[in-house]
Amino acid sequence: MPEAPPPAPGAGPPPLRTEDFDYELPERLIAQAPARPRDSARLLVVRDTGLEDRGVLDLPALLDPGDVLVVNDTRVIPARLHGRRGEARVEIMLNRAEGGGLWHALVRNARRLRAGDTVTIEGAEDCTARVIERQEGGGAILDFGPDQAALAAALDKAGEIPLPPYIQRESGPKPEDAEDYQTVFARRPGAVAAPTASLHFTDRLLAALEARGIRRATVTLHVGAGTFLPVREDDPRRHRIHQEWGEVTPEAAETINAARAAGRRVVAVGTTALRVTETAAGPDGSIQPFRGLTELFILPGYRFRAVDALLTNFHLPKSTLLMLVSAFAGQRRMRAAYAHAVAQQYRFFSYGDGSLLFRCEGDLPE
Repeated sequence: MPEAPPPAPGAGPPPLRTEDFDYELPERLIAQAPARPRDSARLLVVRDTGLEDRGVLDLPALLDPGDVLVVNDTRVIPARLHGRRGEARVEIMLNRAEGGGLWHALVRNARRLRAGDTVTIEGAEDCTARVIERQEGGGAILDFGPDQAALAAALDKAGEIPLPPYIQRESGPKPEDAEDYQTVFARRPGAVAAPTASLHFTDRLLAALEARGIRRATVTLHVGAGTFLPVREDDPRRHRIHQEWGEVTPEAAETINAARAAGRRVVAVGTTALRVTETAAGPDGSIQPFRGLTELFILPGYRFRAVDALLTNFHLPKSTLLMLVSAFAGQRRMRAAYAHAVAQQYRFFSYGDGSLLFRCEGDLPE
């Protein structure tokens, strides 16, 4: 990531620029499959005091008894569908359930659709979707009908796991991707992308964490298709992210609040767990039960209320997630961390290695 110019004497912080979150990444470092076993991945620890090369299996030793891990139990659905309206073919990426059989979707070749059109799903011809509304940017509201079991069966029959575009599969996802791209916590169907920090967890690691006295709170954030969209605005504050559905149950809120009251750390497993936890946090950091949509977009300057540490993978250049981790640990500190990760040949993105970030209130000096 290039260095931003220093502010003029007496001036405020420099303006945010999307280009300040860019970096060079050799293609060979983009992981095409997870580490095997999953918990054998590497882990870069980022603290105020510097960087440390560790492994995911070291996580219990890096945390203290009484700390609480906040994990996301969303489950990836086979959300990519191919359909046709007459001779016109479209690709549908389900994004977010709207209730009553309605889905917000991103549609390739959406200009071929009009409100009232019926789209037949290829490979599951008994499944159709009526176009309720076509939106700007390729979005659409589709009505699959009230029978959710029928839609689930059609997805299992004709849908594809929507792997990120940087995971290269010439003939589509491999059979093993259906398991590799689900986390050990996956319970509630609804995501179109995995909360990838959780892909590192195994029963062995969970047992070691429990033996260490690390508690766990489970939240839900159904990751939407917008997670793959690049930031195209020069000023990232003009970028809009898609809403995503999330829930923090009373039980999860109680577990997190108890840890905070006892002076323990709240450790979010992934940016999705962090975003829904921060959405549910009050000004004093206390967590209230939450159920609904969030479009929380975290940029440098954001004041974190509840989360003390973040386990996360390495993110794409100029992405909203790289902006989030830069807000959490400091832009210069993350610039140094990513340069170190590239030099040490860490594996990047969804199937790649991880990092453990401890929240930093101040950034490194110029």
